[in-house]
Amino acid sequence: MASGIYKSGQGYWVRLMSAIAFGVVIALGLKWLWDFMDTLTFGEIEATYVKVAVILVCAFLFGLLGFWVIGSKRRTVEFMIATEGEMKKVNWSSKRELQRSTWAVIFMTFFLAFFCFFFDQIFYFIFYSAGVLDASN
Repeated sequence: MASGIYKSGQGYWVRLMSAIAFGVVIALGLKWLWDFMDTLTFGEIEATYVKVAVILVCAFLFGLLGFWVIGSKRRTVEFMIATEGEMKKVNWSSKRELQRSTWAVIFMTFFLAFFCFFFDQIFYFIFYSAGVLDASN
């Protein structure tokens, strides 16, 4: 098994963002672990020393895991490289197209809400007139 980063020049942004996200998740997990260890007792040993040692060991181990998954594991790296290649092919909408689409969605939402309300009132009137619905409800 070769050490180092597999295909280091490819998939830079996907790897970088994946590493940042992985780091945030690990940092939150380590914060949780630090708070959880406040509930434990360690006998004669100072609790802070134990907590720091555990946090450092966990950070090191998860850092190695992240490096292996994001930087060295061939299948994962190939997937990230392919993902970045596909993202470069995406036709991103312009600001104007995005605004027009957003307004169309908002308009259609209000239209459908009004449409449903209107027909709900019609059916309510029909069923109330037929005596199926009780006015006290």
